[in-house]
Amino acid sequence: MLKRIVIAAAALLGIALTLNLGFWQWSRGQQRTAMHDAIEARARLAPLASPDLPAQMRPDDPLLHRPAVLEGEWLPAHTVFLDNRQMNGVPGFYVVTPLRLQGRKDVVLVQRGWVPRNFARRDALPPVETPAGVVQVRGRLAPPPARLYDFDQEETGPIRQNLDLSRFRTETGLPLLPWSLQQAGPASEGLLRQWPQAGSGAEKNYGYAFQWWALAALIAILYVWFQLVLPRRQVRAA
Repeated sequence: MLKRIVIAAAALLGIALTLNLGFWQWSRGQQRTAMHDAIEARARLAPLASPDLPAQMRPDDPLLHRPAVLEGEWLPAHTVFLDNRQMNGVPGFYVVTPLRLQGRKDVVLVQRGWVPRNFARRDALPPVETPAGVVQVRGRLAPPPARLYDFDQEETGPIRQNLDLSRFRTETGLPLLPWSLQQAGPASEGLLRQWPQAGSGAEKNYGYAFQWWALAALIAILYVWFQLVLPRRQVRAA
């Protein structure tokens, strides 16, 4: 009798645990879907102009991912080529150049686009046109360039694996804003701008939820079969 009680308690505990894990994953998926929908909605809003941009921005700021049209002058001496970035499956560089905003002292990092690298001469910089004078740049407000794995080494020079915003601000002495602009539009100046479109990632959470619920159903089926159905069949057969 005690053995049956222990087995029943273990089965109920396993079912309750896997059901709750499934509901937690489902909730995470809904949160990610809502966040992705909010980002898509911001992308359809009217573009912001330089005077509308704040000097500070939180990671969850509602202005992030908004379209923007900025005017300013490029600072090509501080251009950085971020290595090991891909576009359409081809490795190369993301080109990042600071833009001094017109009518402001602030400087914003612009993720200008992608160029292929020279694999014969890995230290060779690809040709990128950088117009002089005041330019108008269209894109969307974005976090600083995403980091790839590194060993937390302080990098210098035009070719780098990652770009740490605070270190770059100290290195250059530029009043960099805490966000960037990801430039949009057709290919120009030697750069492609077919940026990868990130999904919400919710499909993984929904998949995990169904896996947990399937495990809960399996525990229930095995308990019913081995503790209820099979013993009765054995009694009848005897």
